[in-house]
Amino acid sequence: MIMLTSLKPNSLWVIFNQICQIPHPSHHEQMITKYLVDFANRHKIECHLDKVGNVLLRKPATNGMEHIPSIALQAHMDMVPQKNEETQHDFLVDPIKPYIDGEWVKAKGTTLGADNGVGLASALAVLIDPEVEHGPIEVLITVSEETGMVGAFGLQPNWLQSHYLINTDSEDEGEIFTGCAGGVDFKSTFAINYAVIPEVHDTFLRLSLKGLKGGHSGCDIHLGRGNAIKLLVRFFAEYAQEINFRLADFYGGSLRNAIPREAFAEISLNRQDLAKFQSLITQYHQVLESELNHVEPSIQFIATEISQDKLKRVLNADHQQKLINWLNSAPNGVIRMCDNMPTVVETSLNLGIVDIKENQISAYFLIRSQVDSAKDAVVATLISHSQLANANYEISGGYSGWTPNLDSQLLKLAEGKYNQIFAQKAKIMIIHAGLECGLFTKHYPHLDMISIGPTIVSPHSPDEKVNIQSVEKYWSLLCAILKSADQLK
Repeated sequence: MIMLTSLKPNSLWVIFNQICQIPHPSHHEQMITKYLVDFANRHKIECHLDKVGNVLLRKPATNGMEHIPSIALQAHMDMVPQKNEETQHDFLVDPIKPYIDGEWVKAKGTTLGADNGVGLASALAVLIDPEVEHGPIEVLITVSEETGMVGAFGLQPNWLQSHYLINTDSEDEGEIFTGCAGGVDFKSTFAINYAVIPEVHDTFLRLSLKGLKGGHSGCDIHLGRGNAIKLLVRFFAEYAQEINFRLADFYGGSLRNAIPREAFAEISLNRQDLAKFQSLITQYHQVLESELNHVEPSIQFIATEISQDKLKRVLNADHQQKLINWLNSAPNGVIRMCDNMPTVVETSLNLGIVDIKENQISAYFLIRSQVDSAKDAVVATLISHSQLANANYEISGGYSGWTPNLDSQLLKLAEGKYNQIFAQKAKIMIIHAGLECGLFTKHYPHLDMISIGPTIVSPHSPDEKVNIQSVEKYWSLLCAILKSADQLK
């Protein structure tokens, strides 16, 4: 088996392989923080931690390059913990298992953590690779980016010394990002009442809608992939109304910034309705295959009989219908594309999680937009949607986008180096995702920033993979920018 450590650039892949061995989901970054501190001590690199857990490393310039402006390289230390249902994996204990599959590095049944592990590895590799020439370097590593940009929100003023910053969290090699969407979280909750299981109900089923690709709720939202929550509730709203079933549970998704790949429900019904119900499942499955075959070729929709012991109660009829109507009418997906960049999403939202706990059901949305007023309009829509259901709602974690600066000196340097190295033009882009750059401007309004990275497909899902050749190209560009930073004014 070809090992990651045999790939080039070797220093980057060795470090990324080490990162994969360390559990580091959001809000559980103690072990990766210890690794970073130990890394700094081992290589005699200046290291600082702030009150929220961000790590800042500093290294002097290569001999003879002390006059070059300081550049900060920035990555986040956490990863999105997603796995397939059948995969046995504890993200708080078990290492990620990366492997090489042709042109790609993947993980076995889980997210790989290339988002943002490869970027983190590249920043650390710059600090220790003797072949990399650079001026003064800072490496800023933030905490819990994936669950609300905790580290970026908590970044203290007067900590960074650099006037230039390269964010390493982009996911398309050949594209240089100079702007990003803002975002806000929205949670809607309403109380539900239960009833006893009807006496005529003697059959109990668990419905599973799975096999979807999922993916990043920003970068992949325009691809037309199925949202498992929306697809499952559509079945109840559109196909199953003629059956006298009772809903005991409904849940799907696990992260508000990942498109849900799986959703589940538990129901009771009379056995005499079972054959008809199964035929409706088959019919709906065929509809989904017809509608989504090109984007979701592996979709599954199955019913499995379960013991009555699994169901103690069911929703009362009124609240069952309220739940179905509420979720079925919830907005989801792309709202609007950018007028001046028609291939870029301007505004979207993702229904990422639904769960029932105790006597209430909750739905979690993440709204993204390049335009603050458009983001506010979607929030207003969700408020109306909640109020129609007499649901409570919470709005949190709002942040503005990163406004593009097409006159950026760092952008011009990166664009020129890309053209020089690869004899082709880089694409100047805005990403429909939350990069931390926009938040850095609060305390560092002078920062000149860009974002670059290798090609990562299906981040935030177990199908996540990073292209090996793109990592090498990304590394070449990064090193060339650092070497030529004397061109910055």
